[in-house]
Amino acid sequence: MSFHWNDKEPIYLQLKDKVREMILSGDLSEGEALPSVRQVAMDYQLNPLTVSKSWQLLVDEGLVEKRRGLGMFVLNGAKNSLKDAEQSAFLEEAWPNILKKIENLNLDTKPLIQSLENIGRNA
Repeated sequence: MSFHWNDKEPIYLQLKDKVREMILSGDLSEGEALPSVRQVAMDYQLNPLTVSKSWQLLVDEGLVEKRRGLGMFVLNGAKNSLKDAEQSAFLEEAWPNILKKIENLNLDTKPLIQSLENIGRNA
């Protein structure tokens, strides 16, 4: 894991989001263990409570589970659950803003549609 922290958001949320990205991209597989709280805290010079808070948020979201004495593991179905949630959030929040921006800038939609079609062909 590599991280570039920003000052706009608490580190525990950035860490949680990074793990979510890793699950979505397949860098963390279902059933795979997350690095230990202590290891992440040491590697990135974080307070262990910061890492624990991130891991707990992932548990609360139903993406990982704590196995007593073994650590935290990505749950089966986490990737699909996360993908569904991200798609819904994009369509409900980001997409309307994108459409508004296209409209406000009077962009020619033909090249935009063509680029979307190209993405669809490559998927």
